[in-house]
Amino acid sequence: MAIKYDATIATEIINQFEAAPEMLVQLLHAFVQRYGYICEEAIRQIAAELNLSRADVHGVVSFYHDFRTTPPGEHIVKICQAESCQAMGSRDLTAHAEKKLGVDLPGTTSDGKVSLEPVYCLGNCACSPAVMIDQKVYGRVSNAKLDDLLAQYGDGQ
Repeated sequence: MAIKYDATIATEIINQFEAAPEMLVQLLHAFVQRYGYICEEAIRQIAAELNLSRADVHGVVSFYHDFRTTPPGEHIVKICQAESCQAMGSRDLTAHAEKKLGVDLPGTTSDGKVSLEPVYCLGNCACSPAVMIDQKVYGRVSNAKLDDLLAQYGDGQ
């Protein structure tokens, strides 16, 4: 669950990286770890304190898949979209997950319980298709197995 943005804490995070523009990616990771996402207020503050334009900061935020600008769901489900997983059915698995959860990839359910996201390799190619739920990787995930996993996390609908 996302934590409410606090400019004072944000300044402390920025100062941990000595307000160095070359540390922007690491700083953004720290923001995501603290807040769960990077809000517009954070982008403005980071830009001001690092003497960068908001466009510079937003460009980095929007380029990397690990950065998000909206609060994440309570559980984050990532389905691998890399070639090996695609060859073993991840496109169908993704379509099943989108239908089951009622969201398009990437998206968060209306109740805020699940964020469904693409990922481009979980390093589990021998067990494709692979899924990560809350940092735990699962292999050889079928539609039925995904349904079971979602039910374990209380999101089986």
